[in-house]
Amino acid sequence: MGTRAVIIGVAGRMGRALMRAAGEFPQLTLVGAIASPHSEALGRDAGELAGIAPLGLAVSADLAGALREADVAIDFSLPEASAAHLSACRASGVSLLVGTTGLAQALSDGDLLEAAQHIALLVASNTSLGVTVLTELVRQAAAALPIEFDIEILETHHRLKRDAPSGTALTLARAAADARGIAAGEALAGAGSPRSGPRGPREIGFAVARGGDVVGEHDVRFLGPGEQIVLGHRATDRAIFARGALTAALWLAQQPAGRYEMRDILFEKQ
Repeated sequence: MGTRAVIIGVAGRMGRALMRAAGEFPQLTLVGAIASPHSEALGRDAGELAGIAPLGLAVSADLAGALREADVAIDFSLPEASAAHLSACRASGVSLLVGTTGLAQALSDGDLLEAAQHIALLVASNTSLGVTVLTELVRQAAAALPIEFDIEILETHHRLKRDAPSGTALTLARAAADARGIAAGEALAGAGSPRSGPRGPREIGFAVARGGDVVGEHDVRFLGPGEQIVLGHRATDRAIFARGALTAALWLAQQPAGRYEMRDILFEKQ
């Protein structure tokens, strides 16, 4: 049967993308398609909901029941539901990949670390394999360049995106800060409000644009005396996030309990 997966948030944009991409992974078997108890999608065939052929899998709100048949769950729902989903996966002993944005509002690092003692857990602000590589390049550049190279992160997304800066922008900033030995709180101090006055030498700057149907664009600029280095990524198809999430879920289902990151898939966790 291969790896059995439950998709949580199947009625959303990413949930439908996951359903469409799942057919590219013959080693994956979908055993659950979960939506909110109030969703109009309940009872519909999950394949038809995603715009593909019927799969014989009805959309349900019964997460606990679906997890009884699963090896891994993939959660792209809303932050306010994340704690309940994490608890259900822990109780069932099912590995969990969380791609929900704005998660910090609902779950603390302590919550995640405690759950990771019992299940394999991967939380990712971006499941693109390309962004995973970009994050490592940013980490290396930040470590290699002197502090005189200021770091600015520019990101653009569609008009409906809720969080700003994006979770991916914050992940890139944290990677750079960690490489430079700067506390995240200090490096990300300007993330919540526009900068006023001169920048601090250890501060990471952010610029955010929202509009149209842009899937996602991120540039990390290292600006030094007389030269600049620009590392970037452009997403033109939301399917890359679905493929990356499914690749990660297949990998995660084979791992022991612990806290994992997307980088562990490409650069094996030591």
